[in-house]
Amino acid sequence: MTQSLLQTKRPKTIIGWREIVGLPDLGISRLRAKIDTGARTSALHAVDLKPIERNGVPWIEFNVPLTGEPRTKRYAAPIADERAIKNTSGMPETRYVVKLVLVMANRHWPIDVSLADREKMKFDMILGRTAIRAHRIVVDAGKSFLLGPPTWKPKNLKSVDVLGHIENDPSIEGDRP
Repeated sequence: MTQSLLQTKRPKTIIGWREIVGLPDLGISRLRAKIDTGARTSALHAVDLKPIERNGVPWIEFNVPLTGEPRTKRYAAPIADERAIKNTSGMPETRYVVKLVLVMANRHWPIDVSLADREKMKFDMILGRTAIRAHRIVVDAGKSFLLGPPTWKPKNLKSVDVLGHIENDPSIEGDRP
């Protein structure tokens, strides 16, 4: 089959400029995200970043202070990359990038997510164009929350055990704050 025949089998999904997404690797089932096709890389509000090492592999510890949540949780994930990403002012800054599973409605796929302090922003997450471009998604800039909340649930939550809340995890080397 040719590529064009494969693409016609599944219709395009229309999303709004705001959607509710899930990040099951972090145990986050609902999160308001701004769809930002002007941004290349997605970004998640994360603070208190601390590079660590697990079994000789570089990881990053971080807190995710979600809007409306009573307290933050501490997470850790393998560092996928460190790259210069332009902030909202257009100035490049070096950010840690992790790979996480994104859930939109009943669909899911892995994306790169940069960790950034978004405290002054209205959304805890922005979803950049590379996260959606290969998934037959079209953004209707005049609409919001077209998909509803995520409905896909992972059958195996081992990734949450690996990436999720990390209090008292003996596999992490080094001191804890």
